[in-house]
Amino acid sequence: MKNIGFLSFGHWSPSPQSGTRSASDALLQSIDLAVAAEELGADGAYFRVHHFARQLGSPFPLLAAVGAKTSRIEIGTAVIDMRYENPLYMAEDAGAADLIAGGRLQLGISRGSPEQVIDGWRYFGYAPRDGETDTDMARANAEMFFELLKGKGFAQPNPSPMFPNPPGLLRLEPHSEGLCDRVWWGAATDATAVWAAKLGMNLQSSTLKFDETGEPLHVQQAKQIRAYREAWKAAGHERTPRVSVSRSIFALVNDMDRAYFGRGGESTDHFGYIEPEKRAVFGRTYAAEPDVLVEQLREDEAIAEADTLLLTVPNQLGVDYNAHVIEAIVKHVAPGLGWR
Repeated sequence: MKNIGFLSFGHWSPSPQSGTRSASDALLQSIDLAVAAEELGADGAYFRVHHFARQLGSPFPLLAAVGAKTSRIEIGTAVIDMRYENPLYMAEDAGAADLIAGGRLQLGISRGSPEQVIDGWRYFGYAPRDGETDTDMARANAEMFFELLKGKGFAQPNPSPMFPNPPGLLRLEPHSEGLCDRVWWGAATDATAVWAAKLGMNLQSSTLKFDETGEPLHVQQAKQIRAYREAWKAAGHERTPRVSVSRSIFALVNDMDRAYFGRGGESTDHFGYIEPEKRAVFGRTYAAEPDVLVEQLREDEAIAEADTLLLTVPNQLGVDYNAHVIEAIVKHVAPGLGWR
């Protein structure tokens, strides 16, 4: 394992039991947690994007703010739902945020998961073309976004512009060189992982995957990662791809940890239906003493295959406690898994 980061959904709730009671709290605490994670030596700060929900929903202002407050840590998403996005406007926002961050963005994009409302992307003004599905629309938007980040000119310049133009067709600005190599596809199936490999995107695999074999999540993910790497090699890409998996992992090192998670986590995965006719496997939660965690995680085939591990954090428990959760992993667990 080469990299460890955290993944926050940015939940907020006005409940008195929540440490994150407003959208402002969720955003500002996300910045503070990224700063704390960098100080603790973690490698990445990643954020989930959900619309029509009391969660993080507009990633680029947050990514830019984190980029301005940090200097080393990777800043990413896992994932942006491409059914809701204008690829051109998104490319401009992404370029600007990456330049502010000094080239540290790692953008996870995907078709997305079931949302809070029915066909929420329609409220944003988007709809699939005749004969296509929302999945088709998401992939088409993703392909366009990915191509735009390569910085090739495509727009015919005005012969009498307000300001002088460079020669040739114009590209979107600001352009951030190399950002196209830091785009990841969140794949729920083996087939979409292979599709992403052919295009040249990195791979993200979550704590949830469509069930294709009935096997545990980590076994199915490991097979998915191997299929992805085979497809990448066959496509002839020159660079080495990156692969991340997400896990809920809690090291029990004090009484507060034991109070929150001391029941030992979940010993097995769960199977259920995330959408009609789409059976999924949901990954277990790991919660144990550090030495026990090391032994358990060594048996996780997908963690062994991936180069990046994203720790899902309970953000409503506050910045200080989540920083402690991250610190306990990077200090007491990760070295036993070969990190640094």
